[in-house]
Amino acid sequence: MDTVRLGIVPMNAALRLPPANAFWIVGERLVITEDWHAELWLDGSDTVALYQRVWETLRESAVFGAEAPHVIARARQAMVA
Repeated sequence: MDTVRLGIVPMNAALRLPPANAFWIVGERLVITEDWHAELWLDGSDTVALYQRVWETLRESAVFGAEAPHVIARARQAMVA
């Protein structure tokens, strides 16, 4: 799907933000996230812009493309070692 971008953040990556809850940005108009008690659909323009900045910040620490499977393979090997 050309509208989906999946990145993997390696366990040893330097992060500018602490990891928190997962979220999905749908276009430029909606963010879907989950909290302990509910799935939240957030459509305020300021909120969507905030989540877009969070994504951009986390993306700096992620790997994409051919490197991503290598990160997953290393994590799997570490779990069985």
